[in-house]
Amino acid sequence: MSTKSIITVFGATGIQGGSVAAIFLHDPKLKSGWTVRAITRDTTKESAKKLQQQGAEVVAADLNDKSTLIKAMEGASAVFAVTNYWEKCDMNLEIQQGKNLVDAAKEAGVQHFIWSSLLNITKLSKGKLPNVYHFDSKALVEEYAREVGLPATFFLAGAYMSNLPGAAFRRDAQADNAWTFSLPVSDQAVQPVFDAAADTGKFIKAAVLNRDKVLGKRLLGATDYLTHAQIVEGFKRVFPEAGKTAIYKQLPDKTFLEFWTKDQGVPDYVAQEVLENMYLFEQLGYYGGESLDETHALLEDKLTTWEEHAAKTSKWGEELN
Repeated sequence: MSTKSIITVFGATGIQGGSVAAIFLHDPKLKSGWTVRAITRDTTKESAKKLQQQGAEVVAADLNDKSTLIKAMEGASAVFAVTNYWEKCDMNLEIQQGKNLVDAAKEAGVQHFIWSSLLNITKLSKGKLPNVYHFDSKALVEEYAREVGLPATFFLAGAYMSNLPGAAFRRDAQADNAWTFSLPVSDQAVQPVFDAAADTGKFIKAAVLNRDKVLGKRLLGATDYLTHAQIVEGFKRVFPEAGKTAIYKQLPDKTFLEFWTKDQGVPDYVAQEVLENMYLFEQLGYYGGESLDETHALLEDKLTTWEEHAAKTSKWGEELN
């Protein structure tokens, strides 16, 4: 009979959950003591089959059906839970799904629930940034988990490095085709950058190995705080030829909003949400100015730097080769 502990990983075929599943399946310190129960809606898709081939127990569950969540968590020593606001862009739905996860964990007797959370920006900004729904929804679920007394740790994922190449950082025909990083805040705005696919698991490993120390606490999931100017400088170091003319350009709010509504086809409220998310970098700090040191002190694994991520990204295409 196996003596391994079980970690139930929600979103196991996604970015954060996939990173958590990978480290528990392959890390020498974890794989001998843990079984991964990978949760996905569709167990027949290729990514789910791949997890099964790597040794995970793949289980179907629905965030809108609490009975499936309880079943997914039964017997688990730890749970990593994440929801995807951007799938429906519905704050109330995300809150309900999060509460379903908390209630199911409570009912299943889970002793370490790790929730992918964020700060309440409406509260942090004293109402000045009231539309950053994907932060507030996760924060309200965190609040609920604390209220019901669930033994929990809260992982606050930083700004994804993978979101930088592409729409925000690309060649700009209006700037002599120079590589241009453009957002509606200044070059001194600060992002807590983070390679989510490579590094989420490293933080969750630290949480599980330091359970008693991190219960009730927040882990800040970021490698470093970088200004937008520093992000451009990092690009220049990685790609010296392409980076000769690389610049940062502050966009007018109107241009930024139109990009999201017209080019990306999102509703006005989502465009406003993304704009206020940008304001957060400059006005308050993504983590409200909190130091990363306490979280970093718990980690055993080296985090991916922005330059390392930039060097391996394929999003910039053949132009950088």
